[in-house]
Amino acid sequence: MNTETISQKNGHKLNGFTHEDIGDDHLFTSLETPMKANAFDMSNNEKKNRISILFSEIMDVLGLDLTDDSLKGTPDRVAKMYVEEIFSGLDPENKPKVALFDNKYQYNQMLVEKNITFYSNCEHHFVPIIGKAHIAYKSSGKVIGLSKLNRIVQYYAKRPQVQERLTNQIANELKTVLETEDVAVIIDAKHLCVSSRGVKDDTSATVTTYYGGEFNTPEKISELQNYINN
Repeated sequence: MNTETISQKNGHKLNGFTHEDIGDDHLFTSLETPMKANAFDMSNNEKKNRISILFSEIMDVLGLDLTDDSLKGTPDRVAKMYVEEIFSGLDPENKPKVALFDNKYQYNQMLVEKNITFYSNCEHHFVPIIGKAHIAYKSSGKVIGLSKLNRIVQYYAKRPQVQERLTNQIANELKTVLETEDVAVIIDAKHLCVSSRGVKDDTSATVTTYYGGEFNTPEKISELQNYINN
């Protein structure tokens, strides 16, 4: 497929480059996860059936023997994994329900939840992103159950992602839920699209940050980093 065909297929160039020109280079085109308007017209069962058929075709093209006992159930397993597990964050029905509570302890300093392990997938190659998220907030008069912080991270991680978008989506959700701008998110992750293919660099990691409100000062950033690193 030549660059002209790709340009016609995608309908536009990005900063003057075709997608073939860009190749493996990193792209981050929107804060919202790109979704079709009719993304939820099909039921989950219909999606699993369709994905199973399509994945069977991929395996067949690769030359795999789908009659083998080890492989015959793979299309169904992959379909179930995609819909119910690793991409379940695409479905707003799976968004965690969050209840706020009065800050009766009158705790008015930063609260830090660190080392939240998450598994996501790179939207460019559909291979894993594995990392840890660190979250901090300062109460505006309300507090949130600690487990809900983890669940918010997992919800946005369980979709094809770009790390910058994941960081901002988590931060924006926390600001909305907690009714405060005083939110910080730090993500430290390894991208298998870098370590297992392409340049095959297994030692590098990617760090992205969001500092909002009172956290967006050198003093608070330093204090937060001290908590995270100790």
